[in-house]
Order: sequence, then structure tokens, then C-alpha cells
Amino acid sequence: MSIQAHNKNRTVRNLVIFTFLVIALGWLGRLLDSLMGAKPGEGLGVTLWIVSPLVSSFLLRAFAGDGWQDLGIRPNIKGNVLWYAISILIYPVCITLILGLGLALGMISIPDSPPDKMALFIQAFGIALVTDFVINIFEEFGFRGYLAPKMYTLGLNDLVAHGLVGLIWGAWHLAYFSVVMSYTTESALTLVPRFLLATIVVSIVYGEIRILTHSVWPAVLMQTAGGAFLSVLFANELIHIKSGAAFLISPGVEGTLTIILCALVGVGIHRWRRRHFRRES
Repeated sequence: MSIQAHNKNRTVRNLVIFTFLVIALGWLGRLLDSLMGAKPGEGLGVTLWIVSPLVSSFLLRAFAGDGWQDLGIRPNIKGNVLWYAISILIYPVCITLILGLGLALGMISIPDSPPDKMALFIQAFGIALVTDFVINIFEEFGFRGYLAPKMYTLGLNDLVAHGLVGLIWGAWHLAYFSVVMSYTTESALTLVPRFLLATIVVSIVYGEIRILTHSVWPAVLMQTAGGAFLSVLFANELIHIKSGAAFLISPGVEGTLTIILCALVGVGIHRWRRRHFRRES
């Protein structure tokens, strides 16, 4: 067997192990919460779920022959300011556009609020940025720091590789899906498939910027900016979505318009990169 074939087989094996570990540890965390009588997201199990991507990837890098050369820990800001800006702004811009459209169509309303509501929003947003940033380090250094670059070495079509990363990433969320999607009461029967489609689509954006910058930090910042914005909007009930319209106009990642916008951005970056650069993980 050639060295190249051996390395590919090892990568496939380790990707299977990683996928099993992150999904299994997530459900183990959920089981621990249940056994301890804790609500999902309020027990020790959620910590196991959050750290599972980073821990699993580090174990495979240290003991299963994957090494550390493609970790992406260097910020590589020089020459990549544009991609950092896009990473930070894409979710806030998409959310703002969708909110504006929803307000114009009467699908979204803003409840009356006291004058100091904006000050509370800013304070809550600042706190959410810090907490989300820490959590997303564990998440993104597993999925964009390990899973994505390893997937890209298999010789798959770029979009297929992004999609597989997104599918595994989405499946990892399912153990605590009720926590992740706590702001909606939509049936899981329709919400889960659309959520998985969303993680596949947004992984194109994450993945393309990962390839262009050779760094995980844009993904960490992208997820942090979007997650903090959404958590403050929904947790503080700053918006109200008309019944039956959430599937279309929700500013969350599962919203149909969000999926379409992210698909356009992701495919656009992909086409631009293919015209200008050779892919390197």
C-alpha cells in the first residue's frame, strides 16, 4: 500500500472516530443530565457536549497520527482583513435584512419596550459575546480546526466536503437541540431537516473562509457575532414573529431566507476562490 493510500485510510478512519465521539459524547451528556434530574442545558452534561469536539480532535491529533500542522491556530490577519470583516458581519447583516423585510411584510413586529431597553440590549450583547466566544473556541477548533481540513484532504468535491462537515456539525447539535432552538416551538419533524440543511449551507461559508485564511479564528468570530445577536433578540423578546411565518422569516440559521442568503454568499465565495486560488487546507 502506498504512503498516500495509507494516509487517506487513516484519515477516513479518524474522521469516523471523530464523528462517533462527538455525537456519542453529546448524547452521553444528555443522559447524564437526565440521570441527575437536571434540565437540558443546566447540568454537567452540557459541558461534556460543548468540549467534545475540541477534546476529540486533540486526542486524534496527539495519539492517532493526525498531527498539528493544519490546526489553523494562527490568526493570519495580514492579507485576510476582508475575510475577517465578512466573518464578523455576515450574520448581523443577514439578520438585519431579514428583520427589515419581516417588518415591512408584517411578519415580524417589535413589542413596545421601555426607553432603557437599548441599554439593556447592549449590555446583554456584550455579555453574550464573551460567553459565546469561549464556547465557540471548543466548537470551532473541533469542526473547522480538525474536521474540515481533514475532510478536504480526501479529494472530494469542495462543496461535497463542506456539506459533509456541515451534516456532522448539525448532527452534533441534536443532543441538545431543544436548548439550541429554545426560541421556537416548531415541530422537530419539520425543524430538524431544515436545521441540518442550514448547517450544510452555512458550512460552505465557514469552509471557504477557512481555506482562504488557513485559520479557525474567522469561524469563531462569525459564530460568536451571529449567536450573540440572536440570543439577545430572542432571550429578551425584542421581536415577535407572526405565527406560521417563522420557517420563512426567522433570523435564526434555520430560517429559509437565512439559508438562501448564506447559500448565495457561500457559493459566491467558492466561485471567486476557484477563479483566483488553488485550494490549500
